[in-house]
Amino acid sequence: MRHAVLSLFLLFNAVFVVIAQPFTLPKLPYAYQDYAPYIDAQTMEIHLTKHHQAYVNNLNKALKGTPYDDYTLEDVLLNKSALSSDAIRNNAGGHYNHSLFWEILAPKAKQGAISADLSKEINTSFGNLDSLKKELNKAAMSRFGSGWAWLILTPELKLAVVSTANQDNPLMHLDAQRGIPIAGIDVWEHAYYLNYQNRRADYLSAVWELLNWQIISEKYQKAKENTALMGRIAPLKKKKKG
Repeated sequence: MRHAVLSLFLLFNAVFVVIAQPFTLPKLPYAYQDYAPYIDAQTMEIHLTKHHQAYVNNLNKALKGTPYDDYTLEDVLLNKSALSSDAIRNNAGGHYNHSLFWEILAPKAKQGAISADLSKEINTSFGNLDSLKKELNKAAMSRFGSGWAWLILTPELKLAVVSTANQDNPLMHLDAQRGIPIAGIDVWEHAYYLNYQNRRADYLSAVWELLNWQIISEKYQKAKENTALMGRIAPLKKKKKG
């Protein structure tokens, strides 16, 4: 009888935890050491299990008991009222930004090719891939303190490079240039300090060796097709009568 009661108690608590903490830490696509030598295994492990995990934990705490506790992550990021809370803003951004970052990194042997469509759009918008690299690195290097450099698809379906501070991102109602992120580079010091110390430029060069352009291409295609999300980022203006 005692064992049965204990089992029910543990089951109840397990269910409660799932309900109370809807957001969970994603798994990396590859082992920590697979990102070396560009990003060392210890940095990858600490970055995921300490920093990203903290964003997830704190986001769940910040949302508990609010009108937003059953929102999707995108719903939270698109809600001005939710983002008026610094705890929600910082941790929702931290969870979204890092989740995207892990998706677009891969060891050399596991990387896929860029799509013809994305390659064409990069050439149209920036001239070539090298010019895009310069633009992204410039955005990352000029970001004072902590933040991100992004490649986004704007509501006009054009590519653009933007930078945001801290854990903000281009989905939020906080920056002049908004759009759907298809690639993001983390320039918080915890992303590189163990191996590169204050040499942010060296870290950026290393990150480019890990970018999986097949995944970025897939994100570009999905962003183009996601008219619902684009409409929420930049709602169509109503025509004046008369």
